[in-house]
Amino acid sequence: MDRLKRKILTFGAAVEESARLASVALRNLDPKLAQRVIDHDNDINRDEVDIEDECLKILALHQPVAVDLRFVVTVLKINSDLERIADFSVNVAKRTRTLATQSPVPMPPEMLLIADKAIDMVNSALDCLVEQDPSRARAICMADDEVDNLQRKLYDIILLEIKRTPENAAQWLQLFSAVRYFERMGDYATNIAEDVIYLVEGEVIRHKDQV
Repeated sequence: MDRLKRKILTFGAAVEESARLASVALRNLDPKLAQRVIDHDNDINRDEVDIEDECLKILALHQPVAVDLRFVVTVLKINSDLERIADFSVNVAKRTRTLATQSPVPMPPEMLLIADKAIDMVNSALDCLVEQDPSRARAICMADDEVDNLQRKLYDIILLEIKRTPENAAQWLQLFSAVRYFERMGDYATNIAEDVIYLVEGEVIRHKDQV
């Protein structure tokens, strides 16, 4: 169990680093840094499979119960969420490579703010896992609403820019696509926070507001 915990935390740190590098690459329209993110994805995929195998071995060979069982189930879910966050980082990097070949357009501050907030949510979600802090996890769930509101505001800004400079429509659409991936990172960070609440309290809160 200790080995599994170390593995998921190391994996989380690698995924967070990919997200940060993708953000820096986008800000600077740096195709070389973007390529680094893309190239690192094979390592992340391999680690995700390794952690999944470790979880399945523990379930099959040790048949954990109670808190230990919740921990293994939580790691399985978080492992998948982290892999998806890494995929979003790769998608941002691919958009960056395309944007680097086009005429630059000014990046709205809301776009950079969404990226920063989403990555901070990923970082906080991993801290919650280390500390097993359900209160902080609930704060992450609330922060997701702020990211969603920023994205709606950015959508209006980009729509206005496309109308104002239609010759740059392709760049604006690429930028909005990239920022959508950061917004999705925030969604998956929220999933991780919800899983931490389940781990600590045994309560499933996902979809609870829809009941």
